[in-house]
Amino acid sequence: MRILVTNDDGINAEGIRVLVDFASTIGEVTVCAPKVQQSAKAHAINIYTPFEVKKVEYLGAKEAYAVDSTPADCVRFGTLGLMRDYDVVFSGVNRGLNMGEDISYSGTAGAIFEARYRDIKGVAFSAEINSFDSAREWIGKAYEYIVAHDMLKHADLLNVNIPDNPKGIVVTKQGGAYYTDSFVEIEKDIWKQTGYCIHQNRHDLTIDSDATIDGYVTITPLTHTRTDYKAYEIIRKDV
Repeated sequence: MRILVTNDDGINAEGIRVLVDFASTIGEVTVCAPKVQQSAKAHAINIYTPFEVKKVEYLGAKEAYAVDSTPADCVRFGTLGLMRDYDVVFSGVNRGLNMGEDISYSGTAGAIFEARYRDIKGVAFSAEINSFDSAREWIGKAYEYIVAHDMLKHADLLNVNIPDNPKGIVVTKQGGAYYTDSFVEIEKDIWKQTGYCIHQNRHDLTIDSDATIDGYVTITPLTHTRTDYKAYEIIRKDV
């Protein structure tokens, strides 16, 4: 199996090391990851200026490239730039959980959305911000669960969150708002934003945020399309 690995925390981050260590046990790995931190860049790409791509050594990878751009551009370079196809794109392991509406901001998720645009399946992995110990132990278990249930046959994109000391694995839907922000002017014309949690845990194990907070590895099928099909069918009848 040919696997393209990327992330949004940067090629030297601890989480991508965890992911490559696992990925190299199941397939041939190519790494294309950001040169520097690119968190919260979502599906952004660079279209106006050239960017540096430098080949580097990376243990466990057949080839590795440090890309001075976003996670989505890393996938674009790994496919369009290198003119290669892959069986799957793995993104992560992100330092910090990606669930609920925060998925839309995530560069980790943005990478697998780009994979789908390239007709490749994608899996995003995220872990608690304080430690990758549980991710090291459970990433293989999560992938085994995905394979055992043939999930990538039914879904093109999967978002996996690994909390500390998981109780088990559940399949979930994307939840709602988890964080929001406040803006403070720290000096004239200079503003700083600070996030804080607004999530209300109802202990609903069908929702990614509730289930992850309650200690379960969550696997959420995602879609790249933004069409509201229910509205489309209703409106189409009236035009």
